[in-house]
Amino acid sequence: MAVKFLKINPADNVVVAIEPLKKGEVINVDGSTIILQEDVPAGHKVLISPLTKGENVIKYGYPIGHTQADVTPGAWMNENNIKTNLAGLLEYTYTPKLVDVSAADQHRTFKGYVRKNGDVGTRNEIWVIPTVGCVNGIVNQLVEKLKAETNGGEGVDAIVGYPHNYGCSQLGDDHENTKKVLRDMVLHPNAGAVLVVGLGCENNQPDVFREFIGKFDEDRVKFMVSQKVEGNEVEEGMKILRDLYAKAKQDKRQDVPISKLRVGLKCGGSDGFSGITANPLLGVFSDYLVSQGGTTVLTEVPEMFGAETILMNRCENKDRFDETVKLINDFKQYFLSHGEPVGENPSPGNKAGGISTLEDKALGCTQKCGKSIVRAVLRYGDRIEKNGLNLLEAPGNDLVASTALASAGCQIVLFTTGRGTPFGTFVPTMKVSTNSNLYNNKPNWIDFNAGVLVEGKTFDEVGKQFADYVIAVASGEPVNNEKKGYREIAIFKTGVTL
Repeated sequence: MAVKFLKINPADNVVVAIEPLKKGEVINVDGSTIILQEDVPAGHKVLISPLTKGENVIKYGYPIGHTQADVTPGAWMNENNIKTNLAGLLEYTYTPKLVDVSAADQHRTFKGYVRKNGDVGTRNEIWVIPTVGCVNGIVNQLVEKLKAETNGGEGVDAIVGYPHNYGCSQLGDDHENTKKVLRDMVLHPNAGAVLVVGLGCENNQPDVFREFIGKFDEDRVKFMVSQKVEGNEVEEGMKILRDLYAKAKQDKRQDVPISKLRVGLKCGGSDGFSGITANPLLGVFSDYLVSQGGTTVLTEVPEMFGAETILMNRCENKDRFDETVKLINDFKQYFLSHGEPVGENPSPGNKAGGISTLEDKALGCTQKCGKSIVRAVLRYGDRIEKNGLNLLEAPGNDLVASTALASAGCQIVLFTTGRGTPFGTFVPTMKVSTNSNLYNNKPNWIDFNAGVLVEGKTFDEVGKQFADYVIAVASGEPVNNEKKGYREIAIFKTGVTL
């Protein structure tokens, strides 16, 4: 590699090891000679300035926590000697710092499926969706039978069932969350046809749910209530699916402007390279797509803690700022109401990869949305109504957050990772590795390698390649989770189960 370490911001008092550093090794930083006190893994931090107990550790130009004891240069800085500064709820002041990323329209297009209501899908799939977990077995049978009859779904992009555990024995917000996510799936443009399978006695009553969905294409969305079927419900479901399949397979891709593209931004299994390679790369793409009239959505609210003021000051006006403050403090209050601290989010994998505190994670995480102005704030289950950068309420959990992004209307989720993960949600879930080792070790998981950004490649060069790849995926090129059939949903649950 060209360099062994990186100082991200001139104000930082740590550098990040680009490759493993050895005890006794000498590095030169800003004219100072630093001797490593111990071995430091790649992606981890080395102190370059002396700090006394309680002083802030600075990375990305911001505090990521404070020292728990006096520390001297050359020390390996990790969760053992850094403690978060995060506590409870905060008051915030709107100090706008807005950057206009608009650019001349390049008239770039992708090949999508234009639906009757004008929405555009990046896939043309047949989905079987249960209103309640009791009918998951029926859903799975229907999917397998239709695949068998159609040579695996020849003529459509996929035939998929989405079993889940909910739809009954839920109250309040949990019940509403289930209804919202299932509604959003029924209306999603990546589905060329949908069969909703109900039981009949569940809390999520099929007739009520049908009304809750609102306006939909009745030629492409059908319902079956299993308890009301006389005889074999699988045979009845197959009759409906055969008709839906015949319609969906007639759909064709056509050129549409990339302003119709809605992309979710997510990270998981992060490491010390996340905020240096993959997340900033997504930020470059996000700004590009927004500049062309498209939409990106950032979620994982707990992973904004510690970097939230950066987002707040990018809000287009005071109303968006107030909505963002509520988004942050409501989620903090959710943690506190369960007796949990607001700053203990990094997982064991995060820590092993070089992330020591939630602030450390958040300052890397929020780079996924570039510098664009925040145009809208969505609550969980809301659907995108405004182009540009949106913030979305959802937890950091990978599958719950990715499902929420897809539910909001994103046709693709871009997922950065330094540790690797195979999963996918109900839209293409593109994995972007933060380092080349992961990309080389898990080619069946990872779709794009951002690790080359610390190996001599420039953001301009890699950013263009990445934009081309995203547009190719939007136009039909499958990503690994689709090739492997890794498709799931997870619905946010906060309350009791009856």
